[in-house]
Amino acid sequence: MTLADATTVVALGPQWLDPQYIISSLGPWALLGVALILFAECGLLIGFFLPGDSLLFITGLAATTGLIETPLWLVCVVLVVAAFAGNVVGFGIGWKAGPAIFDKPDSKLFKRENVERTQKFFDKYGNRAIVLGRFVPIVRTFITVMAGVGRMDAKRFMTFSAIGAVLWAAGVTLLGAVLGQFEFVKNNIEAMLILVVLVSLIPIAVELIQARREKKLGAQGLAEDTLDGANADAPTQQIRRPGS
Repeated sequence: MTLADATTVVALGPQWLDPQYIISSLGPWALLGVALILFAECGLLIGFFLPGDSLLFITGLAATTGLIETPLWLVCVVLVVAAFAGNVVGFGIGWKAGPAIFDKPDSKLFKRENVERTQKFFDKYGNRAIVLGRFVPIVRTFITVMAGVGRMDAKRFMTFSAIGAVLWAAGVTLLGAVLGQFEFVKNNIEAMLILVVLVSLIPIAVELIQARREKKLGAQGLAEDTLDGANADAPTQQIRRPGS
């Protein structure tokens, strides 16, 4: 049985990036190939364009149709390990190579202040950033490297990276396995994959809205403090009555 027998996928890009084409072409090596792709996307900067979300979804479907003969639970374990291992490598790249790049005095693009800003970002939002970043294309590739560059605590990074790997790699794979049993989903895979990406952006949108609201409230408070200070410093004039 081929994946095409279970579903119809319209490629959203080049054929070699189509999850159906990838899994069908790899045959018995499909699970290994998917794991390597996840590893590259999560850990190597050159893997930012790879179709992580859609590939996980289709892998879950393939595991239930027999195209991937490995049990679904083992598929999830392999993919979680691959995603976590990729993050570890990406973190190591940022930790080792990042400071050397940013410390160059003649660098116009990479500046030390960017490293310090990144470190402050992870000190405040690091836990959520590592977990939520898993669900955002491109972001999941670069955020682990930036965590290394920003010298995020390694133990904290590993912990939340593992949580993110389970929620993302296993979660999206299981989602594909469960929803793939419905005929509507099988016949509208392209729309479902787009929906998966849109849903994954919701947490980041909430964070941006909250950050903008906090910034607006902070600016309003600063303006009120400035106005109060100006009123306090303003000279008072005594009103004289005529003839006094």
